[in-house]
Amino acid sequence: MSTAVVHSLWTTAADPISKIDAPKIEYAQLSPTLIVVGAAVVGVLVEAIVPRKHRYYAQLFVSVVALTAAFAAVVALAADGYGTTKARIAAMGAIAVDGPALFLQGTILLAALVGLFTFAERRLDPAAHGNRVDSFAAQAASVPGSDSEKAAVKAGFTTTEVFPLLLFAVAGMLIFPSANDLLTFFIALEVFSLPLYLLCALARRKRLMSQEAAVKYFLLGAFASAFTLFGIALLYGYAGSVSYATIAQVVDGTVTNVSPALADTMGNDALLLVGAAMIVMGLLFKVGAVPFHMWTPDVYQGAPTPVTGFMAAATKVAAFGALLRILYVVLPGLRWDWRPVMWGVAIVTMLGGAIVAITQTDIKRLLAYSSIAHAGFILAGVIATTPDGVSSVLFYLGAYSFVTIGAFAVVTLVRDAGGEATHLSKWAGLGRRSPLVAAVFAVFLLAFAGIPLTSGFAGKFAVFKAAAEGGAAPLVVVGVISSAIAAFFYIRVIVLMFFSEPRPEGPTVAVPSPLTTTAIGVGVAVTVVLGVAPQYFLDLASQAGVFVR
Repeated sequence: MSTAVVHSLWTTAADPISKIDAPKIEYAQLSPTLIVVGAAVVGVLVEAIVPRKHRYYAQLFVSVVALTAAFAAVVALAADGYGTTKARIAAMGAIAVDGPALFLQGTILLAALVGLFTFAERRLDPAAHGNRVDSFAAQAASVPGSDSEKAAVKAGFTTTEVFPLLLFAVAGMLIFPSANDLLTFFIALEVFSLPLYLLCALARRKRLMSQEAAVKYFLLGAFASAFTLFGIALLYGYAGSVSYATIAQVVDGTVTNVSPALADTMGNDALLLVGAAMIVMGLLFKVGAVPFHMWTPDVYQGAPTPVTGFMAAATKVAAFGALLRILYVVLPGLRWDWRPVMWGVAIVTMLGGAIVAITQTDIKRLLAYSSIAHAGFILAGVIATTPDGVSSVLFYLGAYSFVTIGAFAVVTLVRDAGGEATHLSKWAGLGRRSPLVAAVFAVFLLAFAGIPLTSGFAGKFAVFKAAAEGGAAPLVVVGVISSAIAAFFYIRVIVLMFFSEPRPEGPTVAVPSPLTTTAIGVGVAVTVVLGVAPQYFLDLASQAGVFVR
């Protein structure tokens, strides 16, 4: 008897299982991310299998091929109309394939490719024991100053793991702005944050400072992630779903089938407001907006300079993409609640970044505060809540990321006996000693300042115009004032380089390999092209500026 009962239970339980649909994954539309993840896994295998002296070339080859192929895939999808007419939700509602997603993915991939060249640079430091060395520690696990570290340096070890770490970070960044439910969003956030925490700790010179920077970034980043996750839990409790579209419908009140449980939580605005605030807070942390910016200067100063450049550019692009999607797709019904808060954040960020930067004496900290001010300018475009707002932010992010990587690549060239000479006093008279490097750096600083005929001007103009048309004119006034404050310290550095006497014991400018030269050259080219003829790229951004819902 008992066997029959068990059997009948077993069959009735097994019956519904046959109705589970197999997941539908659109591999072609997800190909950019899949290529990068696949290459990162291959990079891990290279570390395991390839002999030590060939790893660097194998890793560099895999990474360049992957990023180029992924960019080609993004371009193919965009040419196929997935950015405009064929925009859709892929991977069973987890990922959006639309204009902003493709535009930001293309920007991240190009920035990563240029950043990769600075990672792979091996001619700047003098050769240690006959081995060429890069910016990364010989053996990350050895204690700074210990015998094992000396042995690792003597043996010519290099940390080639930075290449797969970079690819994993890029993979997370590609998913972050295109995530279409809160869980995918959170996983992408973790996937690109964790490799960055590691990369920050890997500097060859000044290792203790680098490790300190990584720990600060890790602890604060863990806090921010926890807040984000708590916010996701509250939003899920409010709307009964993690899908962007469903949450947006519940917020708007256009949801159709209301279950009794949902009817209970829908009226509870506290869940919605606190949850939304926490998620936005996590994003503002990633962007480096002012109440959440404390990690930025320390991490930018301590991390290896190639990592700083990559992080400053690509993280901002990914985080602003995600912020746009959350505010414009999930919470447009809360616009009257989040706009005043964002107004406050943008004003404090623009002024705070610009004013504190004046007091900085270290070039990397100065660029860190300048990136905080830029986060404020981009927030002005986010606040516009118009299609122009989206496209101006997309354009600004594209222009800004190349200037940033180029500027940090120049910082890697200026060296003295202790590695990079980042103290501003050492840059005095650099323009007389090596006019070309100083001139290139001056171009980047003018672009940061937003001087006409540079990409910075075109970007700022687009963002401020969108903000003014979106009804945020006072914000534009504050933006112009803080741009003027910021211009002071950029131009001060230019004056220092060209109009002061070089010191006899000053730093030398290392001659880079073609890798860093390419990175800097691309930065200058993008800066000038987007400054002189921005219209094509502005049109591209405005075509890409429509979110799929």
